[in-house]
Amino acid sequence: MNNKVKLKRGDMVQVIAGKEVGRTGRILLINREKGKVVVEGLNMQTKHQKPNRANQSGGITRREAPLHISNVMYLHKDKPTRIGYKFEESGGESVKKRYAKSTGEIID
Repeated sequence: MNNKVKLKRGDMVQVIAGKEVGRTGRILLINREKGKVVVEGLNMQTKHQKPNRANQSGGITRREAPLHISNVMYLHKDKPTRIGYKFEESGGESVKKRYAKSTGEIID
């Protein structure tokens, strides 16, 4: 599995494939080993839970399921774009920065 993930937790992404195509959300979790991301409010699944100490009533709960990382794309100025890396000189040393390939602007 390719562990090179250019996305970070908290990035706004748009789903580009699958049943949630076109919807956007913020990344909550990234699993680099499995190549999956969990996006806030997307790919919801239901889970039937028995009553336990943490959840006294039990019942049906909804939670986000992971999406494959290839099915999401970074949103820059409300448009999906690919991400690249640039090295900038800062105080005599080189600093690695992410940039949007569509506009060439530095993300962070």
